[in-house]
Amino acid sequence: MYLIHAQLAAVSSETLPENAADAVMQCALPEESVEHVAAHPWAASGPVLGLFLLSASLAEAERSAHAVCTRALKTAGEFQGFRLITCQAALPPLPYELLLGDGRGTE
Repeated sequence: MYLIHAQLAAVSSETLPENAADAVMQCALPEESVEHVAAHPWAASGPVLGLFLLSASLAEAERSAHAVCTRALKTAGEFQGFRLITCQAALPPLPYELLLGDGRGTE
């Protein structure tokens, strides 16, 4: 399973609608293998949709997520006033120990 983040931008001061995740799921075709969608309207970088896909590869997951989001933005009225900025794999944050070191071997 892959998690793909779709970063959106509001053309005006629109906020992501409460039913954004459901609206995206309704735009997904069966062959795109979208299992779940989560909406994060107040992410620090702007509204984000998280799409969980069962795809054979990361590239396929990103293509499918992009197609679903593009379709949703064009056809679902909930997304009027939004545009797609990026649609790519979500990278997990680096563990705290990697950022600051774990203290071993520093004596």
